[in-house]
Amino acid sequence: MGRNIIITGATSGIGLSCAKLFCEKGNYVFGVSRSGTCSTYSHTHFYTSVMDVTDDKSVVDSIHTIQKHAITLTSSGIDMVIHCAGYGIAGSAEDTPIERVIEQFDTNYFGVLRVNSALLPLLREQEKSTVIVIGSIAGKISIPFQSHYSATKYALESYVDALRMESKPYGVKATIVEAGDTVTPFNKSRTYYGPPSSLYREVGMKSVAKMEKDEANGYSPDKVAAVVYKVSEKKNPPPRVAVGISYKLLMLLKRVLPDRIIEKIISMMYT
Repeated sequence: MGRNIIITGATSGIGLSCAKLFCEKGNYVFGVSRSGTCSTYSHTHFYTSVMDVTDDKSVVDSIHTIQKHAITLTSSGIDMVIHCAGYGIAGSAEDTPIERVIEQFDTNYFGVLRVNSALLPLLREQEKSTVIVIGSIAGKISIPFQSHYSATKYALESYVDALRMESKPYGVKATIVEAGDTVTPFNKSRTYYGPPSSLYREVGMKSVAKMEKDEANGYSPDKVAAVVYKVSEKKNPPPRVAVGISYKLLMLLKRVLPDRIIEKIISMMYT
Protein backbone atom coordinates (compact mmCIF):
# COMPACT_ATOMS: atom_id res chain seq x y z
CA MET A 1 0.00 0.00 0.00
CA GLY A 2 1.38 3.41 -0.98
CA ARG A 3 1.15 6.61 0.96
CA ASN A 4 -1.77 9.03 0.98
CA ILE A 5 -0.49 12.42 -0.14
CA ILE A 6 -1.96 15.90 -0.43
CA ILE A 7 -0.23 18.09 -3.02
CA THR A 8 -1.17 21.76 -3.22
CA GLY A 9 -0.91 23.46 -6.60
CA ALA A 10 -1.13 19.99 -8.12
CA THR A 11 -2.68 20.83 -11.49
CA SER A 12 0.35 22.46 -13.13
CA GLY A 13 4.11 22.92 -12.93
CA ILE A 14 6.07 21.30 -10.12
CA GLY A 15 2.91 20.19 -8.32
CA LEU A 16 1.67 18.25 -11.34
CA SER A 17 5.08 16.64 -11.89
CA CYS A 18 5.09 15.53 -8.26
CA ALA A 19 1.56 14.15 -8.63
CA LYS A 20 2.55 12.11 -11.69
CA LEU A 21 5.69 10.66 -10.11
CA PHE A 22 4.10 9.75 -6.80
CA CYS A 23 1.12 8.13 -8.54
CA GLU A 24 3.45 6.11 -10.75
CA LYS A 25 5.24 4.91 -7.61
CA GLY A 26 1.99 3.49 -6.25
CA ASN A 27 0.83 6.28 -3.95
CA TYR A 28 -2.60 7.83 -3.65
CA VAL A 29 -2.39 11.52 -4.54
CA PHE A 30 -5.03 14.06 -3.59
CA GLY A 31 -4.22 17.08 -5.71
CA VAL A 32 -5.73 20.40 -4.72
CA SER A 33 -5.84 23.75 -6.49
CA ARG A 34 -8.16 26.71 -6.90
CA SER A 35 -9.60 25.23 -10.08
CA GLY A 36 -9.82 21.71 -8.66
CA THR A 37 -9.42 20.17 -12.11
CA CYS A 38 -6.60 18.83 -14.26
CA SER A 39 -7.23 18.26 -17.98
CA THR A 40 -3.70 17.12 -18.82
CA TYR A 41 -3.28 14.09 -16.55
CA SER A 42 -5.36 11.27 -15.17
CA HIS A 43 -4.51 8.22 -13.08
CA THR A 44 -6.52 5.77 -11.03
CA HIS A 45 -4.69 7.02 -7.90
CA PHE A 46 -4.98 10.76 -8.71
CA TYR A 47 -7.92 12.63 -7.19
CA THR A 48 -8.39 16.38 -7.65
CA SER A 49 -10.47 18.81 -5.65
CA VAL A 50 -10.84 22.51 -4.92
CA MET A 51 -8.80 24.20 -2.22
CA ASP A 52 -8.03 27.90 -1.91
CA VAL A 53 -5.02 28.10 0.42
CA THR A 54 -5.85 31.75 1.19
CA ASP A 55 -9.25 30.81 2.67
CA ASP A 56 -9.43 29.18 6.11
CA LYS A 57 -12.78 27.47 5.54
CA SER A 58 -11.78 26.13 2.12
CA VAL A 59 -8.63 24.61 3.62
CA VAL A 60 -10.36 23.00 6.61
CA ASP A 61 -13.31 21.67 4.59
CA SER A 62 -11.06 20.29 1.85
CA ILE A 63 -8.73 18.50 4.27
CA HIS A 64 -11.69 17.01 6.17
CA THR A 65 -13.16 15.66 2.92
CA ILE A 66 -9.83 14.31 1.67
CA GLN A 67 -9.12 12.58 4.98
CA LYS A 68 -12.47 10.76 4.82
CA HIS A 69 -11.83 9.83 1.18
CA ALA A 70 -8.34 8.48 1.98
CA ILE A 71 -9.67 6.34 4.84
CA THR A 72 -12.44 4.97 2.62
CA LEU A 73 -9.95 4.05 -0.11
CA THR A 74 -7.06 2.73 1.98
CA SER A 75 -8.23 2.40 5.60
CA SER A 76 -5.58 4.98 6.49
CA GLY A 77 -5.39 8.76 6.61
CA ILE A 78 -3.11 11.35 5.00
CA ASP A 79 0.55 10.82 5.85
CA MET A 80 2.29 13.36 3.60
CA VAL A 81 1.79 16.88 2.28
CA ILE A 82 3.80 18.51 -0.50
CA HIS A 83 3.35 22.26 -0.68
CA CYS A 84 3.67 23.46 -4.28
CA ALA A 85 1.06 26.24 -4.44
CA GLY A 86 2.61 29.64 -5.06
CA TYR A 87 3.29 32.40 -7.54
CA GLY A 88 5.70 35.28 -8.06
CA ILE A 89 5.45 39.03 -8.46
CA ALA A 90 8.18 41.40 -9.60
CA GLY A 91 8.99 45.05 -9.09
CA SER A 92 11.25 47.21 -6.99
CA ALA A 93 11.08 46.99 -3.21
CA GLU A 94 9.87 50.58 -3.19
CA ASP A 95 7.29 50.54 -5.98
CA THR A 96 5.38 47.32 -5.36
CA PRO A 97 1.96 48.12 -3.85
CA ILE A 98 1.59 46.81 -0.31
CA GLU A 99 -1.69 45.13 -1.27
CA ARG A 100 0.13 42.98 -3.82
CA VAL A 101 2.81 42.12 -1.27
CA ILE A 102 0.16 41.00 1.23
CA GLU A 103 -1.45 38.82 -1.45
CA GLN A 104 1.95 37.29 -2.23
CA PHE A 105 2.49 36.36 1.41
CA ASP A 106 -1.09 35.14 1.78
CA THR A 107 -0.54 32.43 -0.83
CA ASN A 108 3.15 31.59 -0.62
CA TYR A 109 3.63 31.74 3.15
CA PHE A 110 0.32 31.84 5.01
CA GLY A 111 -1.11 29.28 2.60
CA VAL A 112 1.45 26.76 3.87
CA LEU A 113 0.61 27.67 7.47
CA ARG A 114 -3.15 27.27 6.94
CA VAL A 115 -2.78 23.83 5.40
CA ASN A 116 -0.35 22.63 8.04
CA SER A 117 -2.42 23.99 10.92
CA ALA A 118 -5.38 21.91 9.75
CA LEU A 119 -3.37 18.87 8.68
CA LEU A 120 -0.71 18.39 11.38
CA PRO A 121 -3.12 16.87 13.93
CA LEU A 122 -4.00 14.24 11.30
CA LEU A 123 -0.37 13.65 10.36
CA ARG A 124 0.48 12.98 14.00
CA GLU A 125 -2.06 10.15 14.02
CA GLN A 126 0.17 8.25 11.58
CA GLU A 127 3.16 6.20 12.69
CA LYS A 128 5.33 8.45 10.52
CA SER A 129 4.51 11.36 8.25
CA THR A 130 6.19 13.99 6.13
CA VAL A 131 5.87 17.68 5.27
CA ILE A 132 7.74 18.86 2.18
CA VAL A 133 7.71 22.52 1.15
CA ILE A 134 8.82 23.68 -2.28
CA GLY A 135 11.02 26.66 -1.56
CA SER A 136 13.43 28.52 -3.78
CA ILE A 137 17.07 29.48 -4.09
CA ALA A 138 15.62 32.99 -3.77
CA GLY A 139 14.82 32.03 -0.19
CA LYS A 140 18.55 31.93 0.56
CA ILE A 141 19.84 34.55 -1.89
CA SER A 142 17.54 37.51 -2.47
CA ILE A 143 17.01 38.54 -6.09
CA PRO A 144 16.69 42.24 -7.03
CA PHE A 145 13.23 43.23 -8.30
CA GLN A 146 11.87 40.04 -6.78
CA SER A 147 12.34 41.14 -3.19
CA HIS A 148 8.84 40.30 -1.99
CA TYR A 149 8.80 36.87 -3.60
CA SER A 150 12.22 36.25 -2.05
CA ALA A 151 10.86 37.40 1.30
CA THR A 152 8.08 34.79 1.21
CA LYS A 153 10.63 32.07 0.52
CA TYR A 154 12.95 33.39 3.24
CA ALA A 155 10.02 33.14 5.66
CA LEU A 156 9.39 29.52 4.66
CA GLU A 157 13.03 28.64 5.34
CA SER A 158 12.72 29.77 8.96
CA TYR A 159 9.28 28.24 9.38
CA VAL A 160 10.36 24.79 8.16
CA ASP A 161 13.44 24.84 10.41
CA ALA A 162 11.26 25.48 13.46
CA LEU A 163 8.54 23.03 12.38
CA ARG A 164 11.14 20.33 11.85
CA MET A 165 12.39 20.63 15.45
CA GLU A 166 8.92 20.92 16.96
CA SER A 167 7.29 18.05 15.08
CA LYS A 168 10.14 15.53 15.08
CA PRO A 169 9.25 14.04 18.51
CA TYR A 170 5.77 13.24 17.14
CA GLY A 171 6.98 11.38 14.05
CA VAL A 172 6.51 14.25 11.58
CA LYS A 173 9.49 15.03 9.32
CA ALA A 174 9.81 18.40 7.58
CA THR A 175 12.06 19.44 4.68
CA ILE A 176 12.28 22.35 2.27
CA VAL A 177 13.32 21.68 -1.33
CA GLU A 178 15.02 24.72 -2.87
CA ALA A 179 14.22 24.87 -6.58
CA GLY A 180 15.90 27.20 -9.05
CA ASP A 181 15.08 28.20 -12.62
CA THR A 182 12.40 25.74 -13.74
CA VAL A 183 10.34 25.57 -16.94
CA THR A 184 6.77 25.98 -15.66
CA PRO A 185 3.76 28.31 -16.23
CA PHE A 186 5.11 30.23 -13.20
CA ASN A 187 7.10 32.71 -15.30
CA LYS A 188 4.17 33.47 -17.61
CA SER A 189 1.99 34.44 -14.65
CA ARG A 190 4.53 36.82 -13.08
CA THR A 191 3.35 40.45 -12.98
CA TYR A 192 5.69 43.45 -12.82
CA TYR A 193 4.50 46.24 -10.55
CA GLY A 194 5.80 49.79 -10.89
CA PRO A 195 4.72 52.96 -12.68
CA PRO A 196 6.29 53.81 -16.07
CA SER A 197 7.76 56.92 -14.47
CA SER A 198 9.68 54.96 -11.81
CA LEU A 199 13.45 55.47 -11.78
CA TYR A 200 13.74 51.68 -11.31
CA ARG A 201 11.62 50.83 -14.35
CA GLU A 202 14.28 50.33 -17.03
CA VAL A 203 16.71 48.24 -14.99
CA GLY A 204 13.83 46.40 -13.35
CA MET A 205 12.34 45.29 -16.64
CA LYS A 206 15.76 44.17 -17.88
CA SER A 207 16.25 42.20 -14.66
CA VAL A 208 12.90 40.44 -15.05
CA ALA A 209 13.66 39.68 -18.70
CA LYS A 210 16.89 38.00 -17.56
CA MET A 211 14.95 35.95 -14.99
CA GLU A 212 12.42 34.87 -17.62
CA LYS A 213 15.16 33.85 -20.04
CA ASP A 214 16.88 31.79 -17.32
CA GLU A 215 13.59 30.12 -16.42
CA ALA A 216 12.77 29.36 -20.06
CA ASN A 217 16.13 27.58 -20.30
CA GLY A 218 15.89 26.01 -16.87
CA TYR A 219 15.38 22.40 -15.90
CA SER A 220 12.18 20.41 -16.14
CA PRO A 221 9.76 20.33 -13.18
CA ASP A 222 10.21 16.57 -13.35
CA LYS A 223 13.71 17.09 -11.96
CA VAL A 224 12.28 18.85 -8.91
CA ALA A 225 9.73 16.05 -8.50
CA ALA A 226 12.52 13.47 -8.57
CA VAL A 227 14.31 15.31 -5.75
CA VAL A 228 11.08 15.54 -3.75
CA TYR A 229 10.49 11.82 -4.15
CA LYS A 230 14.06 11.01 -3.10
CA VAL A 231 13.67 13.17 0.00
CA SER A 232 10.35 11.50 0.85
CA GLU A 233 12.03 8.09 0.84
CA LYS A 234 14.73 9.03 3.35
CA LYS A 235 14.39 7.81 6.91
CA ASN A 236 15.96 11.03 8.16
CA PRO A 237 15.67 13.66 5.39
CA PRO A 238 17.92 16.74 5.47
CA PRO A 239 16.54 20.11 6.57
CA ARG A 240 16.91 21.47 3.03
CA VAL A 241 17.93 20.26 -0.41
CA ALA A 242 18.90 22.40 -3.42
CA VAL A 243 17.89 21.08 -6.85
CA GLY A 244 20.73 20.75 -9.36
CA ILE A 245 24.52 20.80 -9.10
CA SER A 246 24.83 24.49 -9.98
CA TYR A 247 22.46 25.53 -7.20
CA LYS A 248 24.13 23.23 -4.69
CA LEU A 249 27.41 24.95 -5.59
CA LEU A 250 25.76 28.34 -5.21
CA MET A 251 24.54 27.39 -1.74
CA LEU A 252 28.07 26.29 -0.84
CA LEU A 253 29.48 29.62 -2.05
CA LYS A 254 26.80 31.42 -0.02
CA ARG A 255 28.15 29.73 3.12
CA VAL A 256 31.84 30.40 2.48
CA LEU A 257 31.99 33.75 0.67
CA PRO A 258 31.44 37.15 2.32
CA ASP A 259 27.98 38.65 1.82
CA ARG A 260 29.42 41.56 -0.17
CA ILE A 261 30.88 39.17 -2.74
CA ILE A 262 27.59 37.29 -3.11
CA GLU A 263 25.77 40.61 -3.48
CA LYS A 264 28.18 41.72 -6.18
CA ILE A 265 27.73 38.49 -8.12
CA ILE A 266 23.93 38.65 -7.99
CA SER A 267 23.95 42.37 -8.90
CA MET A 268 26.11 41.64 -11.94
CA MET A 269 23.69 38.91 -13.01
CA TYR A 270 20.47 40.91 -12.64
CA THR A 271 21.18 44.65 -12.60
